[in-house]
Amino acid sequence: MIVLKGILSAEEREAMIVAHADLVRSVALRISMRIPQSVSLDELMSAGSLGLMDAVDKFDPEKDVKFRTYAQFRIKGAILDELRSLDWFSRSLRKKAQDVERALAGVERELGRPAEESEVAEAMGLSLEAYQDVLAEIHSAALLNLDASIRGADKDRDSGKSFQDQLTGQDNPEDRFAEEEMKARMAKVIAGLSEKEQLVLSLYYFEDLTLKEIGEVLDRTESRVCQIHSAALVKMRTRLRGAEMDV
Repeated sequence: MIVLKGILSAEEREAMIVAHADLVRSVALRISMRIPQSVSLDELMSAGSLGLMDAVDKFDPEKDVKFRTYAQFRIKGAILDELRSLDWFSRSLRKKAQDVERALAGVERELGRPAEESEVAEAMGLSLEAYQDVLAEIHSAALLNLDASIRGADKDRDSGKSFQDQLTGQDNPEDRFAEEEMKARMAKVIAGLSEKEQLVLSLYYFEDLTLKEIGEVLDRTESRVCQIHSAALVKMRTRLRGAEMDV
């Protein structure tokens, strides 16, 4: 079926939603593996279903992106928004994520270059192994924090716009300019990551592999891939915030 933005009949809309319902469960399952069991899969799928419906309503076939890719992005965004509203991660976990970000920013400011894991660990008074354990522990918090940083990229922190909202095509020239500016900043930040971190991000977000599958590709444990992914997210958030302060 060819999707035409905004002119689907009720029957066509329902058919699109049913045809892609499997995406909701697959995305929800992936996210559920990295959050406390107190958040049920049903809650995630409920939020994801709203994201799928939003994707069907807003998809523009003239954009150079497949519908399934676009839908996965909006489903994931809707689930992350729901998790953020639940504020499920504890104060102690949030503090750990903030401590890592502060240590990373301090080391990179002092050295004038990207920091190694061992250098951040030393700044926090931790062994490398203990630091990597912290990275795995704050993985989900880091994911939400990164989206929160991107939300503020347009300097309107009350706008309610998420990362996915800012990546959708806009007819307003000012919105298009802000979108392109944000993409350029993201590209610059990603380019500053290590090759291994860039590869993990690419496999996770663009090839849609799970952390376990990425581990098999890279011959690493799932735990180590989780640590690398978390480190990349923390670096991106820290550097995006630094770029904001430089503007």
